Amino acid sequence: MANSIFTKDGTAQGVAKQRLIETIAGPKKRIINDPYADKFVVGSGVIKLMGHRLNVWLTSKLAPGFHEHLISRTRFIDDLIEKSAKEGIEQYVILGAGYDSRANRLNLTPSLKIFEVDQPEVSDIKLSKLPKDLPNLENITYVNIDFSYQSLSEQLLTAGFDQTKSTIITLEGVSQYITKEAVISTIQELSLITKDARSIFFMSYVDELLNKDPSACFGKGYPNPSKKANLIQTLSAKVGEPWISFYRDEEIESILEENGYSMKENVTLEDLNSLYFSPVGRALPENKIFKLEHFIVAESRL
Repeated sequence: MANSIFTKDGTAQGVAKQRLIETIAGPKKRIINDPYADKFVVGSGVIKLMGHRLNVWLTSKLAPGFHEHLISRTRFIDDLIEKSAKEGIEQYVILGAGYDSRANRLNLTPSLKIFEVDQPEVSDIKLSKLPKDLPNLENITYVNIDFSYQSLSEQLLTAGFDQTKSTIITLEGVSQYITKEAVISTIQELSLITKDARSIFFMSYVDELLNKDPSACFGKGYPNPSKKANLIQTLSAKVGEPWISFYRDEEIESILEENGYSMKENVTLEDLNSLYFSPVGRALPENKIFKLEHFIVAESRL
């Protein structure tokens, strides 16, 4: 599969940095807690010394709402995974796992079987940096894959994936970096190996309006939306991970429908602002709302 979902780790490091910044907030102010994020962040000691408020302020100089956007995505998936586990989901597949630490930091039932899927070089780096006494290690299977000659479904099945068990799958912060053909192929493979049991699928995607009508991807009064849209994409390209795929809501829904999934939720920071940030006194005003990426949840139709 060309242009696979497993590429470089530049953005994985960037997201880990934002998780670290959120983690150093006071316990009553933070939205998520990731005790492992600092392992993957260069200069983590300096970031901790600077503190949460200053780091968030500096990030807002780049793009207001950028930090809150990434943290709301993290929290949204955290809640989805914990809720699904409590409701009896039996397997959890993390595609392009990178430096994701949900398998270790969330309160998950011991019976949940977890598959972390990524390139071997990324998994090796991750494991070399993490403590050896991590929670839930006995429940995690690391699935290494090289898409130049290996199939995602075959690698999962070889690793012990059970097609008769209910499954939740996450594809977080990836779809903009790869071709639409690669996204569709991945969803097709997953739908086939989960067709005999309930499955839940999370995916994030960037709205195609980002390049057609940038102001529609930010809150009313957001400063220089066209300039910010260009800046974000330029910075991503400079670390070797350009954004190449953008989607319409109807397009994503159609892809999911064609592969046996029904859309259940489609949200952005605009929807999650009051849910997560208002209760801790950190709600963003409209002119700082960053809503260019959508978070969707779909369920299989059995």
